[in-house]
Amino acid sequence: MDRSLVRPLVGVSACLKETGRGGWHHTVGDKYVQAAIRAVGALPVLIPAFGPELGDDEAMADALDRLLDTLDGVLLTGSPSNVEPHHYGKESRPGTAHDAARDATTLPLIRHTIDRGVPLFAICRGLQEVNVALGGSLHQLVHEVDGRRDHRSPKSPDTDVNYAPAHDVDIVEGGLLHRLLGERRVRVNSLHAQGVDVLAPRARVEATCCEDGQVEALSVPDAPGFALALQWHPEYKALENPVSMKVFGAFAAACRARASARLAPMRAAAE
Repeated sequence: MDRSLVRPLVGVSACLKETGRGGWHHTVGDKYVQAAIRAVGALPVLIPAFGPELGDDEAMADALDRLLDTLDGVLLTGSPSNVEPHHYGKESRPGTAHDAARDATTLPLIRHTIDRGVPLFAICRGLQEVNVALGGSLHQLVHEVDGRRDHRSPKSPDTDVNYAPAHDVDIVEGGLLHRLLGERRVRVNSLHAQGVDVLAPRARVEATCCEDGQVEALSVPDAPGFALALQWHPEYKALENPVSMKVFGAFAAACRARASARLAPMRAAAE
């Protein structure tokens, strides 16, 4: 087998949901799994929302580091749930869904992923998690903030309508996203109620909504590896969208590079 064709292992974050059909389930939308397989060329590995089940902070840190030793990238998914506000010093607003187990998993996972140089690509809730994990805060209901548009989806029975392009974003000149796309303005979908309020100290704005200035993309400049977060959903029909494929392509290249470096000692020992 051509070793250059070995798929990188990419961890995909899951949610913990009570479905009413046999209790609680660790779930992830198939569109994220398909994007990992088809747009990244990876073997996706589900990361359950295990929350505090692994023990204290030291035990969690050890477990996450051992997990990351086996992964070539981490993909943070979107979700109907939101980061619990106590993580950024606010009280919960009515009408927002939460997933405490996911928060307890992804927030420390993000910090370990970034600091260890493992490629990180975060989508929608994932962007919000990155901002909170690094010390930022969120608007819980962006559409109630003066001067902000309604960024929620139309809630149509037609999925294509919900994920259709909704507004333009301005891409920061000279930033990571600008270098990847080669464009200063692109049109994106919009399916979120929450969004960045105070930007995390380690984060850099990569794009904002043209209509209201809401943060639409961020990066982590001091990260030793690839670290990019988008507020929109590039995973939806990614192969049909050139913008999505450029972003996934950059993440894929970073994952392949890590896989090559991670596997090199084992390959050398086998020869």
